[in-house]
Amino acid sequence: MAPLKREEALIEEFGYDDHFHDHHHGDKYQSNFVSHYIFSMDHKMIAKQFLITGMFWAIIGAVMSLIFRMQLGFPEESLAWLKPLLGKWITVNSEGIGTLQQDFYYALVTMHGTILVFFVLTAGLSGTFSNLLIPLMIGARDMASPLLNMLSYWFFFVSGTIMFASLFLSTGPFAGGWVAYPPLSALPQAMDGSGAGMTLWTISLVLLVVSLLLGGINYITTVLNLRTKGMSMWRLPLPIWAFFVTAILGLLSFPVLTSAFFLLMLDRGIGTSFYLSDIYIGGAALDHVGGSPILYQHLFWFLGHPEVYIIILPAFGIVSEVLSVNSRKPIFGYQAMVFSILAIAFLAFIVWAHHMFMSGINPFIANFFVIFTLIIAVPSAVKVFNWIATLYGGNIRFNPASLFAIGFVSMFISGGLTGIWLGNSALDIQLHDTYFVVAHFHIVMGVAAFFGMYSGIYHWFPKMYGRFMNDTLGKVHFWGTMIGAYCVFWPMHYLGMAGVPRRYYSFDSFQTFGHFDGMNKFITIAAIITFGFQLLFVINYFWSIWRGRKMTTKNPYNANTLEWTTPIEVGHGNWPGKLPTVQRWAYDYSKDGIDHISQVQPIMEGESVDH
Repeated sequence: MAPLKREEALIEEFGYDDHFHDHHHGDKYQSNFVSHYIFSMDHKMIAKQFLITGMFWAIIGAVMSLIFRMQLGFPEESLAWLKPLLGKWITVNSEGIGTLQQDFYYALVTMHGTILVFFVLTAGLSGTFSNLLIPLMIGARDMASPLLNMLSYWFFFVSGTIMFASLFLSTGPFAGGWVAYPPLSALPQAMDGSGAGMTLWTISLVLLVVSLLLGGINYITTVLNLRTKGMSMWRLPLPIWAFFVTAILGLLSFPVLTSAFFLLMLDRGIGTSFYLSDIYIGGAALDHVGGSPILYQHLFWFLGHPEVYIIILPAFGIVSEVLSVNSRKPIFGYQAMVFSILAIAFLAFIVWAHHMFMSGINPFIANFFVIFTLIIAVPSAVKVFNWIATLYGGNIRFNPASLFAIGFVSMFISGGLTGIWLGNSALDIQLHDTYFVVAHFHIVMGVAAFFGMYSGIYHWFPKMYGRFMNDTLGKVHFWGTMIGAYCVFWPMHYLGMAGVPRRYYSFDSFQTFGHFDGMNKFITIAAIITFGFQLLFVINYFWSIWRGRKMTTKNPYNANTLEWTTPIEVGHGNWPGKLPTVQRWAYDYSKDGIDHISQVQPIMEGESVDH
C-alpha cells in the first residue's frame, strides 16, 4: 500500500470549509475571564466545569460515607472529634464520649446516595464526556446550541447549591433515603429532615432534571445533525453511540421522576392523598385516605432503572474506546456492541419492578420482570465478551487509562453476576434490603462507573489541558482503588446472605449479628484507605493541569478518532481551518501491517474495507 499522508494535509485536501472562521472573526471570541471560564459556551470548557463540580460532590459524598462507616465499624468509639465539623449532630456526654445522632446517620446515608447517583455519576459523568467528546469525535465545531449547553451546566450548579444549602438547615437535610419513599417524604412532620430538608431536596432534583434534559436534547440534536461529511452512524466511535443512547434514556425517563415529585409536593403542600392513606402519627389518624405509596415506587423506579444505565452506558463507551486504542486492535464486534447498547436501552424500561418484589406486587407480574431482568444480562454479556476478545492477543499498553478500563470489566462482571441472584424474585425475599443489595449495586453501578470515569479522565486529560497526568501516581491510584473497592464491598455479600439489613444505625440490639463486628471494622478501615487513594487522584489531577508533562504531538496515543486531529491547544471551533472529512470507521488498528489508520485517511487501493 502507498504510504499514509499526514492528517493535516488530508483535512486540507478532502475537508470542507464551512466558513466558520469567516463568520466568527473579530471580537466574537476575544473572550474575557468571565465569558471564557465562567459563562463559557465552549463545549470543552463546559466539560471541565462539569468534571470539577462532580469531583467536589464526589469528595463530599465520600466523606459522608466515611462518617457513617465509622459509626457502623466502631460504634463503641467516641466521635467527639467530629463535633467541630458536625456541630449539634454529635452528642457529647458528661464523660466526653461523642455519639452520632441517629437522625443524622440517616441524613448522611440519604445524602450520600443522592449525591453520588445524581450529582456525580449522572451529571458529572455524562456532562463531562458527552460535552467534551461529542463535537470532537463527530467533527463538529461545537454543540448544536452552545447557549443551552451553558444553561445545562448552570442549572446543575444551582441545583447543587440548593442541595448543599440543605446540609446546613437546623432540622437537618432530608433523611428518608435517597429513593424518598412516602410517607417519610410525603409528610413534613414525619421526622426532622422531612420538613425544609425534603423541600430543598425536591427543588434541587427538579432543577437537576432540567439540566439533564437541556443537555440531553443538545447531545441528541448534535449527533443527528452536526456529524461531519462522511461520518455515517456506522462510523461513529462507540463513546458517541453510548452518549447518544444515554441522552435518549434520560429524555424519556427523567420527566416521569418529575411527575412523581410534583404529586409528592401536592401531598406535602395542599393535603392531597396521591401517596398517603390510613396514616397515624402519635396515635392520631391523619385525613389522608385512598392514596398508595406503591404508586410512587412505580414512578420512581420507572426512572430508577433506566438511571442505572444512564450511569453505566457512558462508561461502556469510554471503556470500549480506551481498550481498543491501548490493545492496538479493532474493537471486537462493533455492530454487536451498538446493538447491545440499543437492546439494553429498550430493556431498561421494562424491568423497573424488580426493585419492588417485596412491595406486595402480584407474583405473576413479578415473573414478567424476572424474565426481562435476566434477559438484560444477555446484551451486557455480549459487551463483556467483546471487551475480552478485544484484549485477547492485543499488544496491550498498561497505562492508567487502560488499567482502569480492564478494572471496569472486572467490576462489571463480579457486580453483574450478583444481579442474577437479586433478579430472582424468590431469592430476593431473603436478600432484599440486606447488605447483599448494597454490595451488588455499589460494585456494578458505583465502582464500575467510577472506573469508567477515571479511565476517560486519564485518557483524554491531554485533550482537555494539553498535558499528561502523572503515570506512576495513576497506577498507584488504580491498584489502591481496585484492591480497596473489593475489600470494601466483597465482604458485604456475606453480611447480606446472613440477613444483615442495610440502613441500620446500630446492630447492638441484635445478638445474632454480633459476630460481624470484625467484618464491619475491616470494611470501614478499607473504606478510609480507599478514600485516601482518591485524594491522590485529585492531587494528581490539579497538579497536572499546571505541572504535568506537556503534549508534544497532536496524537500521543496513535489513535484513529477525530479529536486527535485537532491542534494541541484547541481553540473555539476545534479545527483552525476546514472540517475533516471521514473516510472510514474508527477502529482500523494493526491493519495490513499498519499500526493505525486515522478516520481521515481515504480507503487505499487493494485495502479490505470493514465499514
